[in-house]
Amino acid sequence: MEAAQLFQFLFFIFVLAMFLGLELITKVPSQLHTPLMSGSNAISGISIVGALTVAGQGGSGTLVTIFAAAAVGFATINVVGGYLVTDRMLEMFKAKETGKGGGASS
Repeated sequence: MEAAQLFQFLFFIFVLAMFLGLELITKVPSQLHTPLMSGSNAISGISIVGALTVAGQGGSGTLVTIFAAAAVGFATINVVGGYLVTDRMLEMFKAKETGKGGGASS
């Protein structure tokens, strides 16, 4: 397969995945966003491992190493931010304390 054909094929797959992702996300009820976010964070963790593998390969060009380091950075931001948002969303479902002493307990 030529480089131009390969690029067209991969670009087609990318666009198809974007449309499929948009359709899936719009159909998800709000109660399921937190569990799905945790799952997507795990996938981003796999991306970190892949980017670290590419960044650590000997003999790679400078541009490949720069892109791999950027991928590690962006995937790390995605994972940390996703877990912070998930934690904050889960805080909404925890029971709140009614008071700190002095009152009658039920």
